[in-house]
Amino acid sequence: MNSSPNLLKLHQVTHGFREAGRWREVLRGVDLLVNKGEHMALVGQSGSGKSTLLHLMGGLDSPNSGEILFKGIDLAGFAEPGRTLWRRQHVGFIYQFFNLIPTLTVIENVLLPLELNGLSELAGRHEALNLLNEVGLKDRADSYPDRLSGGEQQRVAIVRALIHQPELVLADEPTGNLDAATGEQVMDLLDCLVREKGHTLILVTHSAEVARRADRVVRLVGGKLAPDISS
Repeated sequence: MNSSPNLLKLHQVTHGFREAGRWREVLRGVDLLVNKGEHMALVGQSGSGKSTLLHLMGGLDSPNSGEILFKGIDLAGFAEPGRTLWRRQHVGFIYQFFNLIPTLTVIENVLLPLELNGLSELAGRHEALNLLNEVGLKDRADSYPDRLSGGEQQRVAIVRALIHQPELVLADEPTGNLDAATGEQVMDLLDCLVREKGHTLILVTHSAEVARRADRVVRLVGGKLAPDISS
């Protein structure tokens, strides 16, 4: 049983790839602790490794070396099928471009994580409608994504990310495809829901305004972590 307040622990994590016959190192010996219930922002210039680090923490890829421990379990020890099952149970993802399935209605998109975890539609429909109501979209449950504005689509994506009660929520530029006013509204909702339900949130952002909402801001420079920035 994990009695530590740490949800995630990264130790000397490196990651890179071969490009045009040369090795490109993206992350260089990253050490990071993420506490349960923490709201953390990852910032840095384009190419600094932010999204790569987020993907590693979400089990979308494995490090070349080092450890990524989730409640003491090393994710690097899982093969891809094991990481997939782990993601389905423990992680919710929110992307810049929403990634809603256009042939599914709003509520069908929201219920998809539950179905992938083997739960019936009936079991999750009540909670899905409750969450959609919290973000002001209960009346759009049977609409298709192309009938929604960008802000509405991102609100659906937030509900989809939270429907299975993940311990870890990862957001990659969640306001990057929205205008400033809509982005602020979306972040108000995300902040409220994540804190209300006790999820741990790690988000990548270029926005200083979004980063200021976090409990802690971590900057990546050239694939390494700079000292924490007071939020």
